[in-house]
Amino acid sequence: MNKEKMRKIMLEYQYKRDKHQDLLEERSKEIFEKYPAIKSISEEIQSIGLKMTRLVISGASEEELSNLSKQQNELIKRKNEMFVENNIPIDYLELKYDCEKCKDTAFLENGKRCNCLKQRMLNDSYAMSNLEEILSLDNFENFNLDLFSDDIAEGRSLSPRENMKNIFMDTQNYIFNFDKKEGSKKDNLLFSGDTGLGKTFLCSCIAKDLLDKGYTVIYQTAFNLMEVIERYKFKTDSFSYLDEENYNNLFTCDLLIIDDLGTEMVNSFTASELFNIINSRLNSRKKIIISTNLSLSEIRNSYTDRIVSRIVGNFQMYQFYGSDLRFK
Repeated sequence: MNKEKMRKIMLEYQYKRDKHQDLLEERSKEIFEKYPAIKSISEEIQSIGLKMTRLVISGASEEELSNLSKQQNELIKRKNEMFVENNIPIDYLELKYDCEKCKDTAFLENGKRCNCLKQRMLNDSYAMSNLEEILSLDNFENFNLDLFSDDIAEGRSLSPRENMKNIFMDTQNYIFNFDKKEGSKKDNLLFSGDTGLGKTFLCSCIAKDLLDKGYTVIYQTAFNLMEVIERYKFKTDSFSYLDEENYNNLFTCDLLIIDDLGTEMVNSFTASELFNIINSRLNSRKKIIISTNLSLSEIRNSYTDRIVSRIVGNFQMYQFYGSDLRFK
């Protein structure tokens, strides 16, 4: 990523810190004006803290510091009691952050990039800046089982609603156990079924929950995925370091979601590259979710035996069925 883009991202982080500092000052002003006693005790706690710092520097005795610490703890206890008595959240006068891990600095204490920065860079690199807007709508809070029919079609053992309920429960377990790398089918998911049955919506739901937990997620259609690969592999005149970074990220992100498998042009090149990504991520225990309108038999007809073998042997498969939700 070039310096100008990184500079803009760092300014975004500065804006986050400034915003939360301003909000804290507003909350403090509100509480201190309404409850002067809380203001007084807060100032006393702060004063003792400053005094302890000066005493540490001057080499004060452990007993003296211990006494001050006890005084401060008693005041904090009393302050918390006052908050409870007045129905004020205990952390109301604490500084908040968009990211608790890095405290909106973009970097962890060990100097490494925080996952929130990695994801921000991924969003920028893959033109996924609208992902936040999409996930504000496509998330589990808006998941509605009532949209699915209770009628069991001939040849089915479950209704679309019961089937989706089971898929929903399994995806919840997938998110909860995401840290576990079992090296089994549970690590990777394949959603198949006709258009408009909720596959993309569910992919978005999973992406949002994992992003909220601090994981890095790349969410691309199969068509766009191949464009990323082609720009790296063919290295045209417009090739840049960013193209190489985008390509490498496909292998290293915590979760790669490939949406609409089968919409890309399938040829020997794309098949080879798709196998390389799937196989490399499986070998490094990096998780994958694939959604497709193709049935397993259609996947067999469209892709190489090597790809089919990796999918059948390493993906938990879920079939979506029912009526098109877009017309409900």
